[in-house]
Amino acid sequence: MTTETTPPQGEKLQKILAGAGLGSRREMERWISEGRITVNGEKAGLGDRATAEDKIAVDGRPVKLETYASRIRRVIAYNKPEGEICSRHDPEGRPTVFDRLPKLQGERWIAIGRLDINTSGLMLFTTDGELASRLMHPSYQVEREYAVRIMGNVTEQKVKNLFEGVELEDGPARFTDIVDSGGAGINRWFHVCLLEGRNREVRRLWESQELTVSRLKRVRFANVIIPDHLRMGQWEEVDKSEIDELAAAVKLTPAANAPSRKASPRHTKTGLKIKGTRGKPAINKKRPSPHKKPGAFKKNRH
Repeated sequence: MTTETTPPQGEKLQKILAGAGLGSRREMERWISEGRITVNGEKAGLGDRATAEDKIAVDGRPVKLETYASRIRRVIAYNKPEGEICSRHDPEGRPTVFDRLPKLQGERWIAIGRLDINTSGLMLFTTDGELASRLMHPSYQVEREYAVRIMGNVTEQKVKNLFEGVELEDGPARFTDIVDSGGAGINRWFHVCLLEGRNREVRRLWESQELTVSRLKRVRFANVIIPDHLRMGQWEEVDKSEIDELAAAVKLTPAANAPSRKASPRHTKTGLKIKGTRGKPAINKKRPSPHKKPGAFKKNRH
């Protein structure tokens, strides 16, 4: 005689909370562990599931649950300057990437990955925690592209090593693309691509070949390219077609229409003039990633 088991009801709690725009799945797991989440008045635990009929609260405040089809999935592109950190708050009082983002009511911006304090360029933020979690997860192999200035003698063998892979302290790593973009003297620019976002991975890969990264800027995340007109410290809404393409890359269905395009207002802050972009599209045109065979060492035509 066989015993039939009842399949678990509902979805995992951290996935529901991430889908509600409260944060990434990892962050929601931490909230659950800290005892901040209740379901139907009872303190939740890791592994708990819930349905749309359940009453979920965070710090005693009810969470409004919406289906993916009815939610508005927003994504903004931000051109991060060097000197900003990716935390929401800093005890040392340093500027953070969240300082300049537009304010939200009932939701909050979730960073899709991070850049270290000395790295500039494209950062994406979303109101959809599930989208953020999937885009950051290495299993989806979402491509990131960087422009990097290298100081030192970059040889064919070193490029080949970086293509074939090297052993870092946290495991093997490699570039999927590397293109020489030119330069003079001991400083040369390259465009490189990765399929994951480990801490300081681009810098550590070059350092493994006894080379120094003197400048680093992210120029693309998946299908989203940093707009030419988007100046340092500016943000801009990504249009729905690009958001849907991002979602499809990590096996999510399209959400409701995004709001009309918005961009950073024209303003001056701390002596730095930041001009608005007047709602120009966040994606000017699609630029294919440079694909070369391992060991190829040609000048980039970007």
